[in-house]
Amino acid sequence: MQVSEHTFLDSDKVEAISQIFKALADPTRLKILYLLSQEECAVNHIVEVLDLSQSAVSHQLGFLRNIRLVKKRREGTTVFYSCDDEHVVSLLHQAINHCDH
Repeated sequence: MQVSEHTFLDSDKVEAISQIFKALADPTRLKILYLLSQEECAVNHIVEVLDLSQSAVSHQLGFLRNIRLVKKRREGTTVFYSCDDEHVVSLLHQAINHCDH
């Protein structure tokens, strides 16, 4: 019997992947990511469209920025957020398509 070589993920990569799925597992973060996959948004717009509190949106955006799934851009006094990882956007859209079948 031949023993095949397996490639294992290192612990840093496992942690990074886990954080991505953690982000996608939270309903509020999922809604924010989906909205940001459609358009760049200011916090007030996200609050209005998703009917969430400003503190909840700010908290979730902080989490998403820490794991580099969203990025921000300042224009005057307004901060705009957008998706920063097209691979995660693709995962999100694949999950949506999977649910539609």
